[in-house]
Amino acid sequence: MIQYLDMAARFARVAHAIEPALSETLYSGRYIGGSQVDAFTRAIADLFGKAHGVGVGCGTDAVTMAVQSLGIGPGDEVIVPAVSFFATAGGVLRAGAIPVVVDVLPDRPLLDPDAAAAARSPRTRAVMPVHLFGDCAPHPEIGIDVIDDAAQAVGASHAVGRGIAAAVSFYPTKILGALGEAGMVVTDDPEIAKHVRLLGSHGMHAPHDHHLTAGHMGGNSRLDAIQATMLLAQLPDLPIRIARRQSIAKQYDDALSGLPIPRDPGSPVSVYVIRHPKRDALRKALHDHGVQTAIYYPTPMSQQPALAQFTHRPTPHADVFCQQAMALPCHEALSDEDVQGVIDAVRACA
Repeated sequence: MIQYLDMAARFARVAHAIEPALSETLYSGRYIGGSQVDAFTRAIADLFGKAHGVGVGCGTDAVTMAVQSLGIGPGDEVIVPAVSFFATAGGVLRAGAIPVVVDVLPDRPLLDPDAAAAARSPRTRAVMPVHLFGDCAPHPEIGIDVIDDAAQAVGASHAVGRGIAAAVSFYPTKILGALGEAGMVVTDDPEIAKHVRLLGSHGMHAPHDHHLTAGHMGGNSRLDAIQATMLLAQLPDLPIRIARRQSIAKQYDDALSGLPIPRDPGSPVSVYVIRHPKRDALRKALHDHGVQTAIYYPTPMSQQPALAQFTHRPTPHADVFCQQAMALPCHEALSDEDVQGVIDAVRACA
């Protein structure tokens, strides 16, 4: 079976760097904060072209805390695209605000700026483009703050971080993945960075001195030293991973004409997606041919039960995309033979 992901193989690639670094951190006795966290957050802020990076517990917390840091809360609205993982809308809900779901572009699963403009109301405080699969979503120019959901965009261009803040995820399946959960907020605004730090540490200005931050109660969401060490040790391998994914993607592009969705030049290819009108049948046939696949995402945000209480605009482009889209294996552990095996299977089954 050609695996969709191979986390063990990824670890084996960089074990020589990770294992001694983890050992050093374990023996240091410093597990919250410290030099490894500082070095990693600085490196990711630089990668996104931002002045500040604040580590948090996970990518979902990064979304929530980026929203909260702007003082957005009950009664406020945040525009989000209909195609994304639920955390995009869920993070807005956890901040107490209302996610307003809008359609995506006709040919790409990225937020449609015209749909965002049409959805703006007097209560709209921000719009959250999702840079899905590592591709840069358009930024609507509608006079409100932009918060970037860059959970899948590590290694993409700085354009994904043009907003006032960007939420990043290091979930293990991402191109740069932790041992468990980890996330970050990057920004050029020192006040936002300060708010995110306070929100992640119980609003604590000094030991046992707790305050509301941007109108919100702080909690416990910090990037720990073990995860930072794991991630920092992998950074030298990141360009190699991206280059391999880009090479595989080009082979797929050349061989599977008409199926791949459009992709940005230079995309890190966080996920390689094709569309097919009989997606589910194709997926079963590929499995029978020994190829694992994945679906991103089977249900548009506008149809999620947790959002049923809100009024939704039609999302026809998202509806069709979620019925037709399927991801093929595209990662650094694939051999050339594996890649050709995927191509042969798709050609035989599509």
